[in-house]
Amino acid sequence: MRILWIVLVITCSSVCFSQTPYGNNPEAGKYASINGIKMYYEIYGTGMPVVLLHGNGGSIVGHSKRIEYFSKNYKVIAIDSRGHGKSIDTTSVLTYEMMAKDIHDLLDKLKIDSAMIWGQSDGAILALLLAIHYPEKVRKAAGYAANLRPDTTAVIPEIIDWAGTLNKKVTATKDKQLFRLVTEQPHIPVSDLTKIRAPFMVMMGDRDLIQFSHSVEIYKNIPKGFLFVMPGSTHFGVYEHPEWFNMILGDFFRNPFSTTTTLEKFTH
Repeated sequence: MRILWIVLVITCSSVCFSQTPYGNNPEAGKYASINGIKMYYEIYGTGMPVVLLHGNGGSIVGHSKRIEYFSKNYKVIAIDSRGHGKSIDTTSVLTYEMMAKDIHDLLDKLKIDSAMIWGQSDGAILALLLAIHYPEKVRKAAGYAANLRPDTTAVIPEIIDWAGTLNKKVTATKDKQLFRLVTEQPHIPVSDLTKIRAPFMVMMGDRDLIQFSHSVEIYKNIPKGFLFVMPGSTHFGVYEHPEWFNMILGDFFRNPFSTTTTLEKFTH
């Protein structure tokens, strides 16, 4: 399956020089019984919790650079979403709402009142849903390459066509589950974005598969929204420029949110 192969290649390139077996580390990994599944997660470091959420077909394995960076100052909780990685489930149909509730309930089980949340692609959609439906759990959040709907107003047409064609060819149950997420979901009303209370940084690459206008639409409708467009970056910019990406995300997590405009700078 080509889309998963691409994810695996990018993931391997980010972890092949790491000495820590992220995603398969018995010293840091545990299972929790969550909503009828065995959810796998790993914890590194101490301090303010930071939750890392991977994209479609991904897993904790791809988070090595972020774990190494953020675990120096934070308690990093890296999660294998339902239907991914080492999490064990027999779900026939996956939904983002179901997956977001899993994360919320895991944080409850870990007695974490609120956390910093970051996700890429599908993980960015989950970050939005957590901020919308479970605002008490989200101190700050950021999502790289999120979309609200699975159509050409959100995603470039060529990717819609490519994913649709590939979806017809896959036969494995797990692959079909993942492709249905891509081709049939999400369906997040724009009006729901106004419910987000936490500062939220909308992120994308300038060569992303997400339409630039769609990222702006998301950013404009979040009351405490930030927008970051990573130059020279694709949908996988977090892997292509990990040091730069970590610096930007770390700065967002550390510093207070500000709504000061250029006009206000000039006139006050």
